[in-house]
Amino acid sequence: ARHHRRHEGDRGNVTLFLTTSLGYPTLAWSIVLGGLLLFWLVAALGMLGMDALDIDLGDGDAGGMASRLGLDGLPTLVVLSVLAFFAWILTWFVQLLVLAPLPALLRYGLGTVVLLLSPVPAILLTALVLRPLRRLVLRMRPLPAASLLGRIAVVRTPEVDACHGMAELDDGGAGLILQVRHDGAAPIPRGERVVLLEHDLQANTWKVMAERDYRTL
Repeated sequence: ARHHRRHEGDRGNVTLFLTTSLGYPTLAWSIVLGGLLLFWLVAALGMLGMDALDIDLGDGDAGGMASRLGLDGLPTLVVLSVLAFFAWILTWFVQLLVLAPLPALLRYGLGTVVLLLSPVPAILLTALVLRPLRRLVLRMRPLPAASLLGRIAVVRTPEVDACHGMAELDDGGAGLILQVRHDGAAPIPRGERVVLLEHDLQANTWKVMAERDYRTL
């Protein structure tokens, strides 16, 4: 009997979850979130390139808002997915705890207000969660190879040799971490300044030379 009651309770929880998710106003965000989840599934299967995560917002209101919130530079679909998730969570709980017991007319009226206002706290929560990740994302995002040729970077790993090594390039912003390789007889130690000579597109690595040696050429 106890097992039966537990089974009935689990089934009731699932029913409550689905009823709330597919009810108004949560349904609107459920559709948006479902579409984004489908997009991520397609991307995970390799059917879309990672450049599809970025949508050009231009310099209009959306792009300006992203900049003011400190989210510029992050993949647009990442920001939208987190925003939709928070908006869905907020709307779901408001519907469950506040709107569900109300009469239908009042429920739909207040539900519309909740639906229209839900992006506001969702945007603030998105900025709170994603802003700390922006610096890391910008550091790992490669710049066009042509713009880096001849630039100076600083070795950050214990050494750089023909097989491994990383260096940090000061790009005037958050900085950029690059995979670098050195074919010389002796490895280049940490803290040494190196010159970016050649980019291996397939391996996404840079051939480098110590700045002091480069200047003697």
